[in-house]
Amino acid sequence: MTPRPKHGEVWIADLGLAGKTRPVVILSRTDDDPPRALTIYVPITTQDRSSDYEVTLGHLSFLDPASVANVQGIGSLPLVRLEKRIGTLPEVDLSRVKAALQWACDLE
Repeated sequence: MTPRPKHGEVWIADLGLAGKTRPVVILSRTDDDPPRALTIYVPITTQDRSSDYEVTLGHLSFLDPASVANVQGIGSLPLVRLEKRIGTLPEVDLSRVKAALQWACDLE
């Protein structure tokens, strides 16, 4: 069964990095009938470089306390590469990720 991720959810995904899975936050709008079986995501990492491209995430039970969303790593992947939903970002964190992405892409 193909997963149906929702905007703001955090999933474990196979990003094709030497068999390693990573948490990602889903940025694609929730769409019950998308034209392609793809989702847009931002990876979550513990490698904090204190960059404007990173958003420190709150202390969430499903993430390492030192996690950051790396908006410079935005990408898309097939839905079949999503392995497991682990949680949902609080609205305050999701808003900060969106603002960082807007800044990073000069969409202001």
